[in-house]
Amino acid sequence: MKSRKAAERREFLKTTGVLTGILAVGGQFALLAPTRSWALDLHAFTSEQGEALLAAARTIAPHDALEDAAYAAVVHAADADALRDAPLRTSLTEGVAALGAGFARASEPERVAALKRIEAGEFFQRYRARTLGVLYSTPLAQAFLGYEGEAFTKGGYLLRGFNDLRWLPDVPEADAGPTLKSGA
Repeated sequence: MKSRKAAERREFLKTTGVLTGILAVGGQFALLAPTRSWALDLHAFTSEQGEALLAAARTIAPHDALEDAAYAAVVHAADADALRDAPLRTSLTEGVAALGAGFARASEPERVAALKRIEAGEFFQRYRARTLGVLYSTPLAQAFLGYEGEAFTKGGYLLRGFNDLRWLPDVPEADAGPTLKSGA
């Protein structure tokens, strides 16, 4: 019963992308972040490799004020993918090794330089794509960036304030272009 509840909790957290609590219960390694209280259990990677992957994700898509928990979603996805795909696991492990031993604790310019050295390789290209896809799909990152979600179920964008262009300067009538006439 206890493991069933743990599995349901994991599925809930995985589906919603909420990473403010524990993402997975049990496991071989855990990655702890210095920000909010959360842990990420790793199954395919060591804690050190997870820290390097988190630092790589943060360097690839830098948002200084975004919680590490959002970036942990990328590491969690890479860990899950690596469990299912042995060649991918090898690629990620070798890629992390190519970044160097102190990558996670290096300064940002040093991390950028390390990533630039390997940017043409398979590890970087795959991990960059995975980082962008997963990171910007998390509710934490979406809330941080002000994304309100899809609009279809809310009646579309037009009538929800997205046509409010008060932030733009007024355009002279001569330059406004064609307008729709009511009833047309």
